[in-house]
Amino acid sequence: MSTLLDVFGLGFSYGTREVLRDVKLKLFAGEVVALIGPNGSGKSTLIRNLIGVLRGIGKIEWEQKPLDQWRRRELARHVAYLSQNPLWEPGQLVIDVLRLGRAPYWRLFGIESPRDAEVVLGVAERLNIVDLLDRPMDQISGGQRQMIFVGRALVQEPRAILLDEPSTFLDLRHQVELMSLLRQLAKERNVGVLMASHDLNLAATSADGLVLLDRGTVVADGKAEEVLDPELLARVYGIEMERVLREGKPPIVVPRL
Repeated sequence: MSTLLDVFGLGFSYGTREVLRDVKLKLFAGEVVALIGPNGSGKSTLIRNLIGVLRGIGKIEWEQKPLDQWRRRELARHVAYLSQNPLWEPGQLVIDVLRLGRAPYWRLFGIESPRDAEVVLGVAERLNIVDLLDRPMDQISGGQRQMIFVGRALVQEPRAILLDEPSTFLDLRHQVELMSLLRQLAKERNVGVLMASHDLNLAATSADGLVLLDRGTVVADGKAEEVLDPELLARVYGIEMERVLREGKPPIVVPRL
């Protein structure tokens, strides 16, 4: 597998408050990695540093090229980002939100090509949202909107996708479907996926690897069997945990009540 992302000694502070400290991270093509950790552990801040929205210290490389050497439009063709709270304009149609994913490829004056339209329709078909294309964003459910924003990221045809809590607003069925889709993209199209998640068990069953953050520091990095250690999780989350082993599958963890 080729290396898409290398992070060396990343640190970031909001004023005097240190949020990330000496973070090291790798993302390979074709793999799904989940960032886990409690609120305030630095997951969202880390992802925003990776695309240059925030600038810390240390070194970030996409495909062996330092982040500060990428032009914004060029990076957008390689890396798609879905924030926790993506925005849309009042009355904006679903198809127009999806089309924005093709912006890095638009020609002068934002003129779309036949290829752009083909990609948008292909993603809509894959996500089963064709019947929503002509509906306004404010007339569909929160879960449907979340799938639209995931679709916008896919429309970019990126080499890597960064998602901050992508299962927000999704019911259980759609959470599972989304995770299955991300795994398919990783394997079929050799896309690297890095997602922040609060759901330890969904992350464990969906991702190839887990990265556990605690107060801005990576305290564990590896397979679910290695990271979901009850004693370690108890220290990080401040609650006693139990691990349930499953033959041939990643373990799951539950609070000890």
